[in-house]
Amino acid sequence: MHLQSIYADLHVHVGRDKYNKPVKITGGKSLTLTNILKEASRNKGIQMVGVIDCHSPAIQEELSDLVQVSKAEELKGGGIRFEEVTLILGTEIEIYDETCAGPIHVLCFLPTLQQMRQFTSWLSTRMTNINLSSQRFYGSGKSLQQQVRELGGLFIPAHIFTPFKSLYGKGVVRSLTEVLDPEMIDAVELGLSSDTSMADQISELHGYTYLTNSDAHSLAKIAREYQELRLKEGTFSELSLALQEKEGRKVVTNYGMHPKLGKYYHTVCKNCLAPGKFGFTCPDCGSDKVIKGVAERIQELVSKHEQLQHSNRPTYIHQVPLEYIPGLGEKSYHKLLKNFGTEMEIIHHATKEQLNDVVPDNITKHILQMRKGIQHVKSGGGGKYGKLLE
Repeated sequence: MHLQSIYADLHVHVGRDKYNKPVKITGGKSLTLTNILKEASRNKGIQMVGVIDCHSPAIQEELSDLVQVSKAEELKGGGIRFEEVTLILGTEIEIYDETCAGPIHVLCFLPTLQQMRQFTSWLSTRMTNINLSSQRFYGSGKSLQQQVRELGGLFIPAHIFTPFKSLYGKGVVRSLTEVLDPEMIDAVELGLSSDTSMADQISELHGYTYLTNSDAHSLAKIAREYQELRLKEGTFSELSLALQEKEGRKVVTNYGMHPKLGKYYHTVCKNCLAPGKFGFTCPDCGSDKVIKGVAERIQELVSKHEQLQHSNRPTYIHQVPLEYIPGLGEKSYHKLLKNFGTEMEIIHHATKEQLNDVVPDNITKHILQMRKGIQHVKSGGGGKYGKLLE
């Protein structure tokens, strides 16, 4: 059986629906469903994209419109094909119940548009505004998991270490079993401020596939993190097999930003963002309030778990979006796209000689270093991204 490599980003938000009404309040106005599919297929060059606001009725209408005019096609294995990309229908939901300090964000994916409509009907009685993204769910995490399972879906805790809205990030939950049924978790999403080596210090995560996704709030941010999957074809059922590592399907490589580039890597003063540590008084402004960084939070969790490393993980390549590269402006970016077609072709396949014919040597150098995971970075924290150094 022939298996192929497919690049996938499974966490992309919709900013506006077909009526120009907001879905993800902080999402860009150009971040419509159709624009996401075009960007993923034509410019990013990824073959699978998870749009995690497909619970919204207006988004479902737009999908139906695309299918009716034959611009998109529902696939037998689940998912919807648009040009060169498969859409995986998902939703991001906020859990906040009596069993946890919350809020905790999770991703739920369904195979078909019909099943997503059923999920929307169920959610609408347990959610204040079904039209918006990342809304609070009035019910337990386990009841949500059960409904997703009954509909044949996938359940994935999102950006699990990020402060404020994640499984471990709030600082109260010490084990996922306090909130969720571990048997109904299909994978976990690491988030921008962590990577495989950091997460694997926590033994209860060893049984799950790790995902690296963009959490894009703009078209440009799509595929700033992604993974290479080994699948027979780009469908929901094949994705499900890959997360379970069955029949040769699997995640081959995770591509993610260096954790220090994430905006919550280090602990910082909440008032002035000066670097600090938990329980300190800031020498710059005198505040004793901090935003705890992912690195410190993981160490807290490690102290209560066996400090073991999972030995058989996919390679994790530290990579940045092309827009992060010093000196690569909009003009150079469009020259690269014109010559090589997609970002995936630029990042993974164009030779040194081919790149040098289009852009200066220093930009070529950065692209080639990206392929090897070689980066020099300045750490971020407290909501401020790190920087790629020259």
